[in-house]
Amino acid sequence: MLRILFKLLLAVMLFAVGLICVLWFKGNKVVQPVKWEPAPNPGLSGDYAPNKALDTLSINKLPSGVGAEDIAYDGQQFFYTGLEDGRILKFTKDNDFSEFVNTQGRPLGMQFDANSNLIVADSVKGLLSISPVGEITVLTDSVNGKKMKFVDDLDIAEDGTIWFSDASQRFGFDETMRDFIEASMTGRLLSYNPATQKTQVEIDGLFFANGVALGPNAGFVLVNETGTGRIHRKWLKGAKRGKTDYFVNALPGSPDNISFNGVDTYWVAIAAKRDPKLDGMAKKTFLRTVLGGLPLELFKTAEPQAFIVGLDINGNVKYNLQTEKDDYSSITSVNQYGNKLYVGSLHNPTYATYELIK
Repeated sequence: MLRILFKLLLAVMLFAVGLICVLWFKGNKVVQPVKWEPAPNPGLSGDYAPNKALDTLSINKLPSGVGAEDIAYDGQQFFYTGLEDGRILKFTKDNDFSEFVNTQGRPLGMQFDANSNLIVADSVKGLLSISPVGEITVLTDSVNGKKMKFVDDLDIAEDGTIWFSDASQRFGFDETMRDFIEASMTGRLLSYNPATQKTQVEIDGLFFANGVALGPNAGFVLVNETGTGRIHRKWLKGAKRGKTDYFVNALPGSPDNISFNGVDTYWVAIAAKRDPKLDGMAKKTFLRTVLGGLPLELFKTAEPQAFIVGLDINGNVKYNLQTEKDDYSSITSVNQYGNKLYVGSLHNPTYATYELIK
């Protein structure tokens, strides 16, 4: 009799759990997952084999705050970086810090234009231009009449055109994880023409559009797709003008920002290893619907990895820089100034530098 009662109780419990899941599935409107196809994952082997090259990273503490996502150099004296509280700090190579401005948003990618204005991709405020004396102007925060949700990174062409990414049309900076759960692929590569003040969509349908970098002589532009581990290329000149393809079809990690050193190398910041759990849930929309309604505090990001990839102008691996140390991880940007790499992180209270071997 006890065995029968136990089985009956178990059946009732399973029915209740199933009913709760069904009701949750029907009622949860937080995320609307879609099926997607993961890119191939080469893993940490071959060109990406583990090594200890980044063991020599020099780590520099910020005076306060966290989240030096990107680092820009004015070409003369100061470096600039944005923090999670909206402040943009400027500092010297000797780490003499001072506050430049506060955007009241979340400054991410940044770069100087030809007029010494600091152009900032602010995930909250939009694409900003900050004058040398700290005057902030919103260049654009909408496209086709719809406000952007997550302006992320940028690069500037010689003609003044600003190429930048809008990571998601569904979720803002504070809900990044929900975009990865939903996988609705609403990220875009955009361009802004300062002369006409026109913003237009260049590539859409990206699974979290992130880093942006122009090619040699602005022959093409690259945009990182963090969710799939790919780098897309749009041709701007020549016989392929207007066409898109993959610059790199499969990375072993999630690419964040990308920068060009102006000569022969693209530096790709790998924020984390590819997450097998994320790839494995690509077609499990019911499970992701349930997960999408849970508090974001319950989720952890993919396994962090201090990982930098240097690519030549054809997308071939030139540098594979890693470390097994965990004192600096979740790298989100790499910029080369002289013979030194300046390395940013969205989550650390520090930035780092790395001396390239001549």
